[in-house]
Amino acid sequence: MIQRIQTVWLLLASLTLFLLFLFPYLQYFDNFGIAMVIKITGIYQGVSEGVVQVKSFILQTIVTVILALVPLVSIFNYKDRKKQLQITYLNIFLIILLGIWFYVTSSNAVLELNKSLSIDNIGIGALLAPLDIVFLILAAKGIRRDEKLIKSADRLRG
Repeated sequence: MIQRIQTVWLLLASLTLFLLFLFPYLQYFDNFGIAMVIKITGIYQGVSEGVVQVKSFILQTIVTVILALVPLVSIFNYKDRKKQLQITYLNIFLIILLGIWFYVTSSNAVLELNKSLSIDNIGIGALLAPLDIVFLILAAKGIRRDEKLIKSADRLRG
């Protein structure tokens, strides 16, 4: 059924990934002291007129949108819990790969300036991917619980 707790977790997982469009996953200063942030859409630099996009990450943006839509698709597979669970596990794996991609992108951008990554540079966006994995794990737990409940009800009927 669509009104189960895993629906809430899947909606939160989707929303968490869409929040990556608002929050940067890395913030740093270049060699001239100019503030720069890395979002999923690209590298942005603060200038006197405002914020300017220095580099674009179109593929990263597309992949993030697709991964954010996967939990929404999974919600509507509520009749096939095994498929819903497989989609959720696949999404967890792909989010881990996306996090690795974020790390590689961040490392390359910072290395271009002869700097290194540190905990001071991490933005809110870097915490959203692990939070998304937590929501997906909670959704998988709810789906498994539903599957167990249905199997036990089938045993009672048969």
